[in-house]
Amino acid sequence: MGSVDVPSAAKNQVLNGLTESILGSLTQTATKAGGIEQLKNLLTGKTEAASSPVTALATNIFSKNILGSLGLGEGTNSALTGLIPVVIGQMGGILKDQDGDGDVDFNDILATLGIGGGGAGSIIGSAAKSILGSLFGKK
Repeated sequence: MGSVDVPSAAKNQVLNGLTESILGSLTQTATKAGGIEQLKNLLTGKTEAASSPVTALATNIFSKNILGSLGLGEGTNSALTGLIPVVIGQMGGILKDQDGDGDVDFNDILATLGIGGGGAGSIIGSAAKSILGSLFGKK
């Protein structure tokens, strides 16, 4: 991957915006008809992040709520929205039997996403920080 030129003052907004947008997309998807199955397929790695409606929703949320207010320019905006499938792709395969009942189900999705007391934000944040660290170039 190349480098993305994001002003220092905007880096935290970008990182937080990516995390919030992805988490928002996951949560909104969970409430829609068929959403649980979409999340299950995405988080078990059965669906590619790049082609997932969850990724498309996260990209829309990020573009509208974060990038629109930062004024970073079209090229930077495009590079940053291109990170969303990468971050979500890093989450593929994280969904496992969290509650020990022998299957991957709705309760496991909730536990993985941290709904009810866990850490989706930390999972997403870790993936985003890792990717952004390499793109922003730790200086």
